[in-house]
Amino acid sequence: MSDFAGAARRELEAERRNREDVPVPSVQAVLFDFGGVFMASPFAAVRVFAAGLGLAPERVVEIVFGAYDRDTDHPWHRLERGEVSLADARQAIFDLAAPGHRIDLFEALGSLRDTSIREDVIALARHTRALGVKTAIVTNNVREFGDGWRAMLPVDELFDVVVDSAHVGVRKPDPRIFRLALERLGVGAPERAVFLDDFHGNIAAAERLGMRGILVAEDHRPAMERLRALLAALP
Repeated sequence: MSDFAGAARRELEAERRNREDVPVPSVQAVLFDFGGVFMASPFAAVRVFAAGLGLAPERVVEIVFGAYDRDTDHPWHRLERGEVSLADARQAIFDLAAPGHRIDLFEALGSLRDTSIREDVIALARHTRALGVKTAIVTNNVREFGDGWRAMLPVDELFDVVVDSAHVGVRKPDPRIFRLALERLGVGAPERAVFLDDFHGNIAAAERLGMRGILVAEDHRPAMERLRALLAALP
């Protein structure tokens, strides 16, 4: 898992560097992920949890989230598509791990309870919309978490459109979720949309449609600077 993810990330970054000097059409819309963009990444939370147990972090990430660059029948993927309940997914993930290393979903994500929202990202989303650029949040999420994450953001103020995987029945990296967001935004050309996400596979899927991808690392600030630069180039 880690070798594959590392190779895919390096390939994506190389492709992005090769496009740095290519003129980009004027930005008409910016699409934001939630976890890993407006707050700490759930992937990082699970890696911290794994390290605390003395387990291989990437192995635990795979147990909890499955092969995240694909859309499968893993319990977490089904949960994000709204096909199963949180309780059922929690039990299924618990059953996936070796008997000596049971992984409780709530414990694995526990550090997210103490995370804070990134006020600078909220400010940038607000600035983006104030420029007349359309905004959306496109999140792989859990139906039972809906009230919680929405309470962390002034959703109606920041976004023209909200696309939550658990409510639309499709999740990233399936291209249909990006097409749905663009359709709801009224953006006909993917080349005029920017997408920010903390997972390389989701960025790659958006870029295959022609969107401009910005990968958000654990230090989110460089990604925000890239978005600011694109916005500053608006006519």
